[in-house]
Order: sequence, then structure tokens, then C-alpha cells
Amino acid sequence: MITTFLIEHPWLSPTALALLVVVGPLVGRLVAHRPGAAWVLTGLATVPVVVLTMLPTDRRAFERCEVAWTMPTPGRVELAANVVLFVAPVLLAAVATRRPLLVAVAGSALSALIETVQALVPALGRSCSTNDWLSNTIGVALGAVLGVVALRLASPAGPGSRLTIRPRSLTRP
Repeated sequence: MITTFLIEHPWLSPTALALLVVVGPLVGRLVAHRPGAAWVLTGLATVPVVVLTMLPTDRRAFERCEVAWTMPTPGRVELAANVVLFVAPVLLAAVATRRPLLVAVAGSALSALIETVQALVPALGRSCSTNDWLSNTIGVALGAVLGVVALRLASPAGPGSRLTIRPRSLTRP
């Protein structure tokens, strides 16, 4: 059903990705100094991941996991959607934790876990695929990079500066 919808609207995933690239760092900048808000938005952005990957379907999956390494393109609508799926949650989690690399590793591991659950629980009616993990991980990497951009934009030193930690002076001038 979702794949059919994406095939009928092939512009949807590239448009969503473009919006995330443009708007994502700005939203991240707004919540960078409010970790609670960043975590709430991370949770909301994770809902589609859970719904689209773990909600049972009305079919049974009897085949083994597909092992293939196909790069996502706009013409491969399901793979392109898998890229988009992880961008927002990873961007927002990177802002909330201020640890984009750690969040990127966790995001890729989460995608692998999702594929493993889909393989081990055929009653979900989901098929696992290395293509899905690869596409999700590309989205994870993009989300982490956008998180870095958001944190740089939110830095008091400005977007063009390096983030450095300076020791505080014990005496006031």
C-alpha cells in the first residue's frame, strides 16, 4: 500500500528530503539550547519509523531476507523513502545529545535491529532487506551531518567558527 502510494507520487520522497535538508538544520538550531524540546521532536520523528517498519501487515512474509546492495535513487521510490525515514530523528537526536557520531552509529544499529526483527518475526508480514538497512544508514549519515550543521548554527561563536572549549577564569576582571 505505501509502495503503491509512493509509486503514484514519485516526487514525494525527493521533496521531503529537500525540505529536511533546508528546514532541518534551522529547526535543530531553534531547539539546540532546549534539549527537552529536541527530545520531544525526536520522539515524534521516530513515530513514522516505528509505524512504517514494525506495524504488522495483513500479509505473511515467508521468504528469507533479501541480500542486495542497491543504491537509492528517486526512481527507486521505496529505497528513497527509506533514506528520508531516518533523517529527521537522527538530526534531532544529534542536536539533543550534541553527539552526532554516536547518534549515527546508534541509528544504523537501530536500522539493523529493525531488519533483524522483521526477519525473525514473520507474523509482522514484513520482509527484511540489506537494501533497507543501506538506505536507512544513508539517511542516518545525512541526519547526523545536518545535526552538525544545526549545532554549528546554534553555536554562540557563529556558524563559521570552530567549536572550542576554553577554560573559565577563576577571577573576574
